Amino acid sequence: MATSEKSVEVLNDLLEINNDRIKGFERSISELGNGDSDLKSLFEEYSSQSRKNVQELTAAVTQSGGSAETGNSISGTIHRAWIDVKGTFTGHDRKSILQECERGEDAMKSAYKSALAPDSELSADLVQTVSKQAEEQKLAHDRVKALRDSE
Repeated sequence: MATSEKSVEVLNDLLEINNDRIKGFERSISELGNGDSDLKSLFEEYSSQSRKNVQELTAAVTQSGGSAETGNSISGTIHRAWIDVKGTFTGHDRKSILQECERGEDAMKSAYKSALAPDSELSADLVQTVSKQAEEQKLAHDRVKALRDSE
């Protein structure tokens, strides 16, 4: 699979945001109470989804001869710090956790949209992989948003 330097950069951006998502959902799970087992289960499912995405994206970068990103993005780290500060002052109730998760899902949706732009230089195989991940993530975003709206 011929992969350009630009597409490796795009894939690494997706790796970082998936790593952010895993950390964000893990953090949210730890903030939820005992009565929120439904959200804990959902967030574990979405963390697993991102772990699978990371495996696929890492394989694609490695196959191209690139070096796969293993960390988190600066914006994701800042977002989690903001959640900590916000939680200190407002508490970690179900609705506020869902609001923060939706913000993270919005950022993820935007990253996938950018990755699928024509200038990303992704091969047809990579477009297929990234499109599938983007669709799964969109469904997750919509579910988190619906749950937030129902609170």
